[in-house]
Amino acid sequence: MELIIKVRNSIIEFLYLNILKPIFFLIDPQIMHHKANFVGSIIGSNFIFRFINKLFFSYSNSKLIQKINGIKYNNPVGIPGGFDKNGIMIKGFESTGFGFCEIGSITALSYRGNKGRHLWRLVKLKSLVVNYGLKNEGAKKIYRRIKKKKINIPLGINVARSNRKEVSGLEDSIKDYIKTVKVFSKKAKYFCINISCPNAETGYMFLIKKNLKLLLNEIDKLKLKQPIYLKLSADLTKKEIDSIIEVSKKHNVHGFICTNLTKNRTNLNIKKHNIPKVGSLSGVLVKEKSDEVIKYIYKKTKGKYTIIGTGGIFSAKDAYQKIKYGASLVQVFTGMIYNGPQLISQINQGIVEYLEEDGYTHVNQAIGSYHN
Repeated sequence: MELIIKVRNSIIEFLYLNILKPIFFLIDPQIMHHKANFVGSIIGSNFIFRFINKLFFSYSNSKLIQKINGIKYNNPVGIPGGFDKNGIMIKGFESTGFGFCEIGSITALSYRGNKGRHLWRLVKLKSLVVNYGLKNEGAKKIYRRIKKKKINIPLGINVARSNRKEVSGLEDSIKDYIKTVKVFSKKAKYFCINISCPNAETGYMFLIKKNLKLLLNEIDKLKLKQPIYLKLSADLTKKEIDSIIEVSKKHNVHGFICTNLTKNRTNLNIKKHNIPKVGSLSGVLVKEKSDEVIKYIYKKTKGKYTIIGTGGIFSAKDAYQKIKYGASLVQVFTGMIYNGPQLISQINQGIVEYLEEDGYTHVNQAIGSYHN
């Protein structure tokens, strides 16, 4: 069966890279993102479509099953917030083989997105430039869409502060987060508290220690049953990370998602690669930063916190590296766009092969093994 799945994935990869991707990449990336969301919603809407999709993309192995903070994951590969902003593709993600999915970022108030373009491809750099600015339909509308759905994989809700003028100042911002958390309190399996959106006004407000304390105080008061993860910026200094960890120790924080996009364009040939001045960078350009944050937090906290690694995963090797650095789970976005949806199955199958090479019988044994 392992060989059959490997051959299946190789065929799909060949078709994607040589036929579909060249066509897709002729289309403006914003339009293509919208079309991908539409197709994903169609696949997820029908049992037959989901069944066929599962035949093409699914993979399972008992060595990958984990229970983390009380949640069962059939495999460690998920989709991060940003791909499905409005919760229209959840059932499609299930049948594509993801072990979990995260939707959003979701804010209490809807937002149409930043002015101008929102998405660019940097093909030679295998990266994207993203400038949506927390575009979404708002918490209540999204909740109405998903509240009756039977969701068979863990659902994460990525919560951020509304990027609107009506929300100004610290007190309003905290209330805004809390409103969204309350809306999804009966549906979320975990909450990702996004304190690091690089493309929103005051997106870094809660990197300030006293502000983060106040936000977490209010979240603590909700007495949520779900684990809480903080999404961290790729551009944090070690001092800033230490401050966040220090605050987290005193609150109901279970872990960290490492990392968000990077705004850093240092040492990049902006003219050569036609990199816009606005927006933040994903893919290969954030991989090293993400890896360093994962390594630092795992070592600093001695593995106490759950780490979800995201940023620059294009292969099983990339994912397994993050796991060995300390990530219990990983998330894939840009890599899937460049390499195809079969990448999820390839990563999971590849992780199993790496585990066997290293003499491990389960993925748990590999988590943080780099530090041993």
